[in-house]
Amino acid sequence: MARPGGNVTGLSAQNVDLTGKRFELLREIVPVLRRLAVLFNGNNPTSMTEIDIVRTAASPLGIEVSASEILGAEDIAPAIATIAKQADALFVVGEPLTFTHRTRINTLALAARLPTTYPTRGYVEVGGLMSYGPNFPASFRRAADYVHKILVGAKAGDLPVEQPTRYDLVVNLTTAKALGLTVPESFLLRADEVIE
Repeated sequence: MARPGGNVTGLSAQNVDLTGKRFELLREIVPVLRRLAVLFNGNNPTSMTEIDIVRTAASPLGIEVSASEILGAEDIAPAIATIAKQADALFVVGEPLTFTHRTRINTLALAARLPTTYPTRGYVEVGGLMSYGPNFPASFRRAADYVHKILVGAKAGDLPVEQPTRYDLVVNLTTAKALGLTVPESFLLRADEVIE
């Protein structure tokens, strides 16, 4: 990562690395969590890694984790209908399919009274309960710095792959109220953004 070599460099999103933290934060808002469903795109190879991390974190706490696979938009409604019968909350693996259909996922999850957690604020802006992940506007600015360095002569392989330096915790109080959840004051004080 420090010297990738060749023509490779960039910035990491660290979504998988933050999976355990997202699980912990969800437990703070949903302390009665006993059954957690993970919604994931079966075509995304990193999804299984996130599911394993959630299971590892949940097991010592006696929380049951079930995985619900979707392969396309047509799978979302049936998956959430099944999840609603067997889970107390929904952990959504962030990737293009779930992001594209985030409004639909949130609408169905809210109708099923399922608290949701996501890796980025874009999901929470359209009704998700909470997110924790890298601040992408800050990362985009860093990417522009990298482009500038390369254009003025730096070799890409000499530039380290950077990890995010800023992470955002976003909570949607409107969604929390609709679900009948009380978000602890200590949680709200740590949040980078509270949507009301």
